[in-house]
Amino acid sequence: MSEIVKVKELVDNLSLEVVTGNAASLERIVTNSDISRPGLELTGYFSYYSHDRLQLFGNKEITFAERMIPEERLMVMRRLCTDDTPAFIISRDLTASKEMIQAADEHNIPVLKSKIGTSRLLGEIASFLSGRLAARTSVHGVLVDVYGLGVLIQGDSGIGKSETALELVKRGHRLIADDRVDVYQQDELNLIGEPPGILQHLIEIRGIGIIDVMDLFGASAVRGEMPVQLVVYLENWSKDKTYDRLGSDNTEVEIADVKVPRIKIPVKTGRNVAIIIEVAAMNFRAKNMGYDATKTFEDRLSRLIDENSGEK
Repeated sequence: MSEIVKVKELVDNLSLEVVTGNAASLERIVTNSDISRPGLELTGYFSYYSHDRLQLFGNKEITFAERMIPEERLMVMRRLCTDDTPAFIISRDLTASKEMIQAADEHNIPVLKSKIGTSRLLGEIASFLSGRLAARTSVHGVLVDVYGLGVLIQGDSGIGKSETALELVKRGHRLIADDRVDVYQQDELNLIGEPPGILQHLIEIRGIGIIDVMDLFGASAVRGEMPVQLVVYLENWSKDKTYDRLGSDNTEVEIADVKVPRIKIPVKTGRNVAIIIEVAAMNFRAKNMGYDATKTFEDRLSRLIDENSGEK
């Protein structure tokens, strides 16, 4: 389910200056993560005006509007104002015209301003809105930042996911979410995980109860969100089952329409699962950098077979 973003949140999170607007206008809701630069509209072309988007004015739009006569400028600004227009935003610390402020005040639409450049501001607003307005899906598991890699630990109930995460935190890694992870698709290839508000910084350990990780281990032991880059599935070890010993069993799991690499780790008494996950994270990163220990072993094995064959 998507969240609701109010204009006031944009002001607070992106350090925008309120040129004009009151408490009621700052409560206007942003429902579209796309941003409009109303260049064509300033010429009078409103056939495809995206009125429900934030209207961003850069140097081109402001300069063009300054060349219009005041009456024409006021008429266009009034046409830009609709019931569902969230706000006007001006970049580069440019000055809002009197006509823009008049039209915005008439329709109770806030006018905001930023000192940064138009392209950078557009990117920051789009990134913020994409994250906040994206549809969320809840998955069961524990998300931990291991050496800068987002590792989602999953497995059957009671197998020790939270205990493993706690051990990882003790070893200097960071907790993002325990038990339930809210995930959303940042783009076609990237998945972001974050904790539900009620579970932020908390972890449940059977026999102890709920503990506050930030309170016990400090602010460096937690993180607000993290890309989900690797899924580690913990399963009970069985002597009747054959497990991958070379690391060549490459599988993926689909979460919120994004495919994420997954490895399975059998759990039995005596195995330090936290250390295994650390090594799995380092090995995954090494593979992404081009070094594959499994391929190295297979190459050496092939050469050894060829050498032995040549001696016969």
